[in-house]
Amino acid sequence: MNTAIDPRLIARLSTEFTSLSDHMSTLGRDLEVLRGQLVADRAGQTAQDAAATTVFAPHQPVTPPAPIPVAGGPVPPPGEWARPAPAAAATSSGVPSSTGASFETAAAEPIPQGGSGTPGAVPAGPGQAGAGASAWQVPAGAPVPPPGGALPPQFGGAPRYPGAPAGMPGQTRAGWMGGPPRAGAVGQPVYGAMPPPQGPRRVPPRPVRTPWWQREGVVSRLLAVAGVGVTLIGVVMLLVLAAQAGIFGPVPRVVAGAVFSAALVGVAVRVHGRAGGQVGAVALAATGIAGGYLTVVAVTAVYGWLHPVIGYGVALGIAAGGVALAMHWRAQALAVLVVLGAALLSPSVATGIALLVFLIVLQLAAVPVQVVRDWPWLHLVRTLPAALATFFAVAVAALGDAARGHRYEVLAAAVAVAVIGLAGALVVLRKRAGDLTASLTFAVATVPLLAAPAMFERRTSVIVAAVFATGLLLVAALPWAAKLAERVRIPGHLAAVAAVAGSCALLEACVGVTRVQTLPIALYLAALGFLAVAGQQRSRLATGLGAAFAVIGTLAFLERVSPSTLATQADAERYLGISTALAAVAALAVLAAGFRCARRLGLADSESDASALGVVGGIAALYAVTALTVSAGVATGSRDGFLAGHGIATVIWMAAATTALLYGLRRLARTPQAAKVALAAGLLVTAASLAKLFLFDLATLDGLVRAGAFLVVGVLLLLAGTRYARAFAESAQSTPSAT
Repeated sequence: MNTAIDPRLIARLSTEFTSLSDHMSTLGRDLEVLRGQLVADRAGQTAQDAAATTVFAPHQPVTPPAPIPVAGGPVPPPGEWARPAPAAAATSSGVPSSTGASFETAAAEPIPQGGSGTPGAVPAGPGQAGAGASAWQVPAGAPVPPPGGALPPQFGGAPRYPGAPAGMPGQTRAGWMGGPPRAGAVGQPVYGAMPPPQGPRRVPPRPVRTPWWQREGVVSRLLAVAGVGVTLIGVVMLLVLAAQAGIFGPVPRVVAGAVFSAALVGVAVRVHGRAGGQVGAVALAATGIAGGYLTVVAVTAVYGWLHPVIGYGVALGIAAGGVALAMHWRAQALAVLVVLGAALLSPSVATGIALLVFLIVLQLAAVPVQVVRDWPWLHLVRTLPAALATFFAVAVAALGDAARGHRYEVLAAAVAVAVIGLAGALVVLRKRAGDLTASLTFAVATVPLLAAPAMFERRTSVIVAAVFATGLLLVAALPWAAKLAERVRIPGHLAAVAAVAGSCALLEACVGVTRVQTLPIALYLAALGFLAVAGQQRSRLATGLGAAFAVIGTLAFLERVSPSTLATQADAERYLGISTALAAVAALAVLAAGFRCARRLGLADSESDASALGVVGGIAALYAVTALTVSAGVATGSRDGFLAGHGIATVIWMAAATTALLYGLRRLARTPQAAKVALAAGLLVTAASLAKLFLFDLATLDGLVRAGAFLVVGVLLLLAGTRYARAFAESAQSTPSAT
């Protein structure tokens, strides 16, 4: 035997294993009791249901359900859970059970009745018998409470009273999971039937996306579009390339193209009425109509058999007929294919002005459709080819040495594209005010005319740009005229497009009519006009346009009046003069109009916004005032004009600083945030004025001018300091002392 093993350790382990065995035995009995309670509860519910069905036969005896064992008590043998015991049996609490029956306990192990810490122990309650078998007995003939009722007080129950909470004596709790209460249960939780187990949650399968080539109608449409393109290319080859190769004469080529096109349209009409013939009919009709249009283009522009006016009329009729057939069939694809096919292949047949006119005819022919049908793609295909071709012609004429007559013809084409675009947009928007595509196509249609002034010399370009700007700005201003607005009914997005395009034309006119010295004046005047209208009509669009012109004018102004120019006398005398002085005055007027406009639009309602605008505007105003005084001094022609201008500028700076300080002191009690900003700005400008006075004016100014500047600045400083001290003294007197 190994003496190294401690016998006390072995004994302690044996005791622990024995205790663990006892605990496991108690746990097993409790689990078995729990299972018996569930079985008995389910049997009791079945008996109650049976009693409810026999309510019309009250003399028939009702078999009570099996009793419910108590946790920690004896476990009946298997098979005896539902067997009733003698009527004298009772529950462990000394109270008759709801059925007047108990379990046989002959084969059960005695229940420990120790302290509360013993597993399975049942504490004794009021009226409860002693330990052992006597705890399960009650006198014979004890009353049996009705199902769901309360026990009488002599058996440990409590009288029922309304509103007793669940689980208290005298009130029976509802069963678990919403089941009915168990009869005779007093202060004990009652458990109902377990819900049926639920299977795994089914996830709906994801929809299987069909590949695009397998979707209905996709392949057929692609083949139809490809067939239209290939066939039209064949028609062009027949009309042009065969003529270049000398294979057929002009007459056979034209006749063959016309007959082939008419045959395609006839076949399309026959196919359209059949089942599934929509796609094929649209493709055949589009090919035939576009082929006929190209035939007319060739007859007019290549062979010259028709007068241009007659040829344009015939082409307009063919295009209008194709669009009418598309309206009859309710097929946007037909109208789009007709216009797009003819527009893309017309440059292969015609060139120059004739090409532009035939494209404009296509643009015009599709306008009436937009009144009846909402076809946005037709908007694009009728406008883009004409606008792009005209813009290309304008660029070629502007960069090349085209004849003057040709330039005017291109200008007329640009005007026609813009007018048709505007007319189409107005017609469409009278019916559908929210059609943004119409406004966008109008914007595209204005591009060639905006580029047209580049083809001409200075005077003609200014006239073209000014006329175009006037027309567009009048269109943009029509919604503000009450009588005209009701008749024309221009929506806001179309007015915005017209205003932006008109502003671009106005900028071209300003650049063309002025020189470098006067360009800021023109731009500031335009900005002033936009801001005045914006303040009157409270228009954010006009405010934005005015701000854009103001920014461009400021850049042009700074290019001419830079800080280095203001600081150097030689540069100032070379570049500054009466024009820069007028530009500075215009800049001050723009600042005032911009601040008024911001107040009218509610952009400066809060103190922070108003303070920010005031600071930015104040800095810009001080710079404009300095440029004004120096330019005015230089414009006098005096040798001391530059110095006098700077001296006056220093005095104005100090006056502005004093004004800001006085304003801040006055508003300190009402608007503290704005007042603090004003005070800070005033102190900063005061510091800047003193720095300029000692660092620049003292070294630059001479004699009387320098003395006058020092005197005025000193007086203003004394005034500001005195008012500042008095304001704080008054504030200290008005504040009660803490003591």
